[in-house]
Amino acid sequence: MPLAEHLRELRNRLAKGVLAIIVITIVAAFFYKDIINFITKPVLSSVGCSQSFDELAKSSKDVTCARITINGLLAPFTLALKVSLMAGIVMAAPVWLYQLWAFVAPGMHRHEKKYAYAFVAFGFPLFLGGGFLAYNVLPTTAKVLIDFTPSGVDNLLPLDDLLDLVTRMVVVFGLAFEMPLLLVMLNFTGILSGKRMLGWWRGMIVGITAFAAVATPSTDPLTMLALAAPIWALFFVAVGLSMFNDRRRARREAEGPGDDEASVLDLTPEDIGEVESVAASRASELPGPDHVNGYDDVT
Repeated sequence: MPLAEHLRELRNRLAKGVLAIIVITIVAAFFYKDIINFITKPVLSSVGCSQSFDELAKSSKDVTCARITINGLLAPFTLALKVSLMAGIVMAAPVWLYQLWAFVAPGMHRHEKKYAYAFVAFGFPLFLGGGFLAYNVLPTTAKVLIDFTPSGVDNLLPLDDLLDLVTRMVVVFGLAFEMPLLLVMLNFTGILSGKRMLGWWRGMIVGITAFAAVATPSTDPLTMLALAAPIWALFFVAVGLSMFNDRRRARREAEGPGDDEASVLDLTPEDIGEVESVAASRASELPGPDHVNGYDDVT
């Protein structure tokens, strides 16, 4: 298609994706309190607050958890809008991801589509696994951090900060689980070999451990290992798959091209030896009628 047609298609697909996000955001706005309770429940339960925010507000007895606060008159509305928009983007992901794929796919070759399908098929479950791990690690993290509060001192925890912490942990854990898949895709495209990846194992273990220490907000080693250990295991799985793919590729190349594949041609230029000069004949000397100064009468 011409460039204008591509831009028009991109505009239409973006409009469909944004419309899906807006619709789901409006629906989620009616349930934003339930969404907040779902996100923060494991954190509150780990520090002795098994009640929801509505129940905590009505309760007059002392509780052993931090005091959840919202600062400012517009903060509740801003928080509701933020939570609803986040839910809209996440729940509308199948729609806008499909629109993005439908725009890009026609320009991809068959093998590129195969790699893209594999990346989506394995990448989404890995991201969910990382997010689920973060959701279960957060209670331990919260308990360790709350224990640093001196006795007799209230811990004022802004609700928007708590939501940011939960969201950041889920996203960081989810993206960290994508690293082995990225290594496998680089191997399948021929950019990185499994043997080279295996040579990086010491540096990868140190780097993954340092990343886990920075990504987890708590200082206890259990939370750090809860993130680092699965990524270590996934890295070695990626190395094993890459080395198996390298052996398979080497066997296929040793067998030569298949019946439906073109053989590799050697196009290296060769020396043609000494060049023999040939004198050109004048056009006026060529046989034929009506040659004037080397040109025929038509010219």
